[in-house]
Amino acid sequence: LMAVRLVRNAGTTPGPRVLVATAAAAMLVLAGTAAAHAWFVPVALCVLVAAAVAGAPVFVALGGAALILFSGDGVPIASVALDHYRLFGHPSLPAIPLFTLAGYLLAEGGTPRRLVRVFDRLFGGLRGGAALATVACCVLFMCFTGASGVTVVALGGLLLPMLIAAGHRERNALALVIGSGLPGILIAPSMPLILYAIVAEVNITEMFLGAALPATVLALLVAVWGVRHAPRLRHRRPFDGRRAWRAVRAAGWELLTPLVAIVSIFSGYATPVEAAALTATYTFVVTVLVRRELSWSTDLPRVMAECGLMVGGILLILGVALGFTNYLVDAQVTDRVLEWVTASIDSRWTFLLALNILLLVVGCLMDVYSAVIIMTPLLVPVALAFGVSPIHLGVIFLANLELGFLTPPVGMNLFFAAYRFDKPMPELCRAVLPLAAVLAAAVLVVTYVPWLSTAVPTLLR
Repeated sequence: LMAVRLVRNAGTTPGPRVLVATAAAAMLVLAGTAAAHAWFVPVALCVLVAAAVAGAPVFVALGGAALILFSGDGVPIASVALDHYRLFGHPSLPAIPLFTLAGYLLAEGGTPRRLVRVFDRLFGGLRGGAALATVACCVLFMCFTGASGVTVVALGGLLLPMLIAAGHRERNALALVIGSGLPGILIAPSMPLILYAIVAEVNITEMFLGAALPATVLALLVAVWGVRHAPRLRHRRPFDGRRAWRAVRAAGWELLTPLVAIVSIFSGYATPVEAAALTATYTFVVTVLVRRELSWSTDLPRVMAECGLMVGGILLILGVALGFTNYLVDAQVTDRVLEWVTASIDSRWTFLLALNILLLVVGCLMDVYSAVIIMTPLLVPVALAFGVSPIHLGVIFLANLELGFLTPPVGMNLFFAAYRFDKPMPELCRAVLPLAAVLAAAVLVVTYVPWLSTAVPTLLR
């Protein structure tokens, strides 16, 4: 069924569709008759690479590579489907769609507007108050949506005018809106954080705890940068406790949302999956029944469909990537990579520096979910050989991938910002470079001070 859909979407005219369908049929015949020949694997992989360059989806490239390689080795290709099926028996997997649904429900309502108002009332009277409000809003929003690009699009139209009205230069304001959400990827219940824990087979609660201090360091450095570049206040706006309380009370339901997840997990009364179910139920009740910002008949089905498309795509990639990873394990590719790295690099610190560079490049070229799924199984054994904890590796992994989203000229967030603010890419690249340098320094601190990631889980264990 997916193949039929891909053929239908190959073009708007019959010509491209016929071409794609013919090529697919030819590949099927080739696979069925020539899989045992020595030339089959290189030829089929070349065709697959050409298809990926032409725009084939990520799951096609990963799943196709697994099928071709297993066929070439004479291994039944049913192992790919079995690996995919086995994935969906993972006890922590349902946390991903449930937390994602909670984030989608919050993003579709009036939550962004109310959060901006709350933090503006709390910090707006301080020098750099608008910057502090921006960092707080983006981090909080990012930890639930798990996508910094969505954060830029959803909050950018509210935060950029607020920063400019507070006297920030437009260049600095753009940098804050584009980059402030980065620490949120390390804060529960971030979906990339959960996905890494599942793929790396790390306890999700310990991963949440381990990422808390590094996220705090990153958020503080971004806030300090924003305050440092804020203009001096000519007329200090006095703090109005009554107005601040009204804003907090108006956004009270949303401000309680993180507590539902965090308290239920860390109190020991709920597993991460149960906490995800509680959070999704809570946001549903708030947005649909209490706020009534989403209607039963139109908005709710649309939001759930969009959420399902995103989660379905991620799980599809995750499933076929597992089959590809298992081929690499069976072919002892991971062992060879480990041998090569340990022979070439004799220092843990050199390995960590090389890891940062590799992950930064990967973050520039791939979305965070594909990168986690593909790279984690390869890097975990190598990191363990150098004495790097999987929790520490996860923090380094996600921080670098998110930093790659800000890195000119190919960072994904820059494209979202160019679309949202109608700005040319060179201008956005110049704007984000200073903040990206600060975040890069923060990532290095997180990398080379491992106790930031391991102290809390070790203490509570």
